[in-house]
Amino acid sequence: MSAGECGLLLIRLTFGLLTAGHGAQKLFGLFGGPGLAATGRGFDALGYHPGKVFAVIGGLSELAGGLGLAVGLFTPLAAAAIIGVMINAMVTVSGANGLWIQDNGVEYSVAICIVVLALAAIGPGRLSLDRFFPWRDGGWLAAAVALGLGGIGAAIALSI
Repeated sequence: MSAGECGLLLIRLTFGLLTAGHGAQKLFGLFGGPGLAATGRGFDALGYHPGKVFAVIGGLSELAGGLGLAVGLFTPLAAAAIIGVMINAMVTVSGANGLWIQDNGVEYSVAICIVVLALAAIGPGRLSLDRFFPWRDGGWLAAAVALGLGGIGAAIALSI
């Protein structure tokens, strides 16, 4: 097992499990999260109606995308789910606040988007469930699928 494979696994596990945890906060109130009812009210306040439906979509996107990324399963789709959520967060929550996180800016969401897009482009590595699929090695197509589907999903959610 090479250092590069271990590095990919470490990045996937860190970003994947933290993102999945964030989804679990929204959906189930785990890890000190607000749970579905409160998250739904928050989504309503952001203009997503009905808020609870969008809270489920956002929470499931984070949970499933994060778990997929962590185990390296359908990595381009997992990255797309996370990218879509982060684009929505940037547009509705942090975009008007500039770049830096101390001003509630987009810095954190941009960083997550770039990491998961890079994982789609590089591929999840041999230490993944995707090792048997053609996208295991990433590439331009895998990155384009992740970015394209994430952007389309975000655009649909933002237009409703």
